[in-house]
Amino acid sequence: MNLQLPFLTATGLLLIACTRVGTTSPASGALHSWTHPNEMRIAMVASPNTLNPLLSTQEQEQAAEVLAFDPLIAADPQGHDVPVLAARVPTLENGDISRDGLAITYHLRHGVVWQDGAPFSSHDVAFSWRAVMNPNSTIVTRHGYDDVARVDTPDRYTAVFRLKRPFAPAVHTFFAASDAPYDILPAHLLERYKSLNGLAFNSSPIGTGPFRVVRWLRGDHIEYVANDRYFLGKPKLRRIVWHFVPDENTIVEQMRAHEIDWFVQATPHVYPQLRSIPGVAVHLASFNGNNSILFNTARAPWSDPQLRRAVGLAIDKPTIVEKVTYGTTVAATEDLPSFMWAFNPQAGTSRPDVAAAKRLLDAAGWRVGSEGVRERNGRRLTLELAYRNDSQTQKNLSVFIIAMLRAVGIDVTLKSYTVSLYYGPMATGGILASGKYEAGLFEWYAGTDPDDSSQLLCAQRPPDGYNWARYCNAQMDAAQRIALTKYDRPTRKRAYATIQELLARDNPMVYLWWPRQIEAVNGDLKNFRPNGIIEGWNAYQWSF
Repeated sequence: MNLQLPFLTATGLLLIACTRVGTTSPASGALHSWTHPNEMRIAMVASPNTLNPLLSTQEQEQAAEVLAFDPLIAADPQGHDVPVLAARVPTLENGDISRDGLAITYHLRHGVVWQDGAPFSSHDVAFSWRAVMNPNSTIVTRHGYDDVARVDTPDRYTAVFRLKRPFAPAVHTFFAASDAPYDILPAHLLERYKSLNGLAFNSSPIGTGPFRVVRWLRGDHIEYVANDRYFLGKPKLRRIVWHFVPDENTIVEQMRAHEIDWFVQATPHVYPQLRSIPGVAVHLASFNGNNSILFNTARAPWSDPQLRRAVGLAIDKPTIVEKVTYGTTVAATEDLPSFMWAFNPQAGTSRPDVAAAKRLLDAAGWRVGSEGVRERNGRRLTLELAYRNDSQTQKNLSVFIIAMLRAVGIDVTLKSYTVSLYYGPMATGGILASGKYEAGLFEWYAGTDPDDSSQLLCAQRPPDGYNWARYCNAQMDAAQRIALTKYDRPTRKRAYATIQELLARDNPMVYLWWPRQIEAVNGDLKNFRPNGIIEGWNAYQWSF
C-alpha cells in the first residue's frame, strides 16, 4: 500500500499470512462429534495476574481480556483499521485529525452499554486516559498517552485528544492495536478510586465486550457467558471456558482428544504435533514482533556493546529457525520484520560470523583461558541467561545458544522463572522489569505501527516503560523523536533506518527471529481470523 501519512488507515501493515493445515470436516458440513455447539473451550499455558487491561504485562492476559473489553480501534488480519467503540477511524482526510496533528477527534458509536447496563459515553474515554496517567496505578507504560494534554468531551459521543506535541502513531496507539493494547474502562465503576491496584474489578471486570466474566478460579480457568446486548451483534457462542494448563504437551494431548477447541499461542516446539491432529486447523499469522536475547545494559560486563555484538555474530539464526522453530519463524536482522514499510535491509544481519565475534572479544581484552572460556583480569566471561520455565521452545533454544557462545569462549549458565514472575511488573518484582537478570530470552508483540520507542527511549526505562534493557542513547532518542513527530512516510522511514542501524551497532537486544502466531483450533470453528496482535478482535462472530 502507498501510505503517505501515518494517520491514514493502516491497510496491509501486518501482511498477515494465515496457513491452515491438518483440518478435516464431516460430510455435509455437520459438526464433529467432539464439538460442543455454542460453547468454546480454550487453553493457554500462562495464567493471568489481572483481567484489567491497563494493568496487564503479558500478551496472554490481553488475549483473555479482549473477550470482555473493547478498544476504540482494532485491526483485521490484513492490518486494516477496524473501528470498534469509535464510529470511524480518525484520518486527515475525514478531518478527525487536525492539520497540525495536535487534535485527534473520535466520534463514538451510539447505543453502546456496559455489561451492567450503564450507558457508554465519551466520559469513559476521558476517564480511561486519566486512568493510564494516574501515578498511583502500576501502569507499565504511558508511552504516547503522556503526549496528551487533555481529553475534551464536547458531547456524549465525541472525545478529542489534545496533544502537547505531534505524535505520529496516535491512532494506532490510543486504545488501539499497539504494543500496549489498552481497552476502555468504565468510569461509573472506577473513577471514585484513587488507584486501579488491588480492586475487585480486576478479577471480576465489567466491560463493553461480547463476553462477560462470570467466574475466575485463579490458576485454573475463567468462565464467560455471551453478552447479548453487545453493540456489534449478539455473540454466536453462548459460553467460553478459558483453561490455564502449565504444560504445552498436556494441551497438545487435550487437542488430540478434542477436549480443547483452541490452543492459544502455541510455541514452535509443538507445531509438528499440532499439524498431525485430524480435525484441527493450525493458523500461522505473521505480525510485527520479534524474539531476542534481551541484555541488561546496566550490568557489567554486558554494558559493553561490543560484547553484545559478539554474541549476535556468534549465533547462527537460520539454524535456530530450522531446528528450534521448525520453520515457523523467519531469521531476524533487527527488530522490524521485513514486510514492514519501515524495514531497513542494510541494518544488521541474520547470518553468523564466528571469526568476527572472536575478533571483537579479543579487541575487548577477553582472551581464551582455561577450558576454552575467555578471561580478563582474572574474571571468566560468563553470561547468566534467564528464560520462561513453561516454554519448551526457550529451553531448546537455550541449548543452541550455550553451544554457539561456548564456541567463541563465552560460558552460559541458565536460570528459569515462571512466566508471571518473569514478565511481571516492577512493583511485584518482575525479573525483567526489575533488572534482576544479565540476559533473558524475550518475546515482543508490537502493533500495526513500526513505533518501537517504548522499548528504546531513555525515558521508557522502568518504572516508566518497557525499556527493560535499560538502554539509553542520545542518537537513538533523536531518531525516535523524528519518527514519533513527523507525519510523512518518507521522513519516518529514514528515521527508522537510523534506528535499526543504531540497534545493529549497540545491540541492547540480539534479535533472533520474527515469529508468526501459532493458533491451533477446532476445525469446526467458523470466523476465527487472528490478526497477529489480538486474536479475539472479532470474537462475537465465532461460531460452531
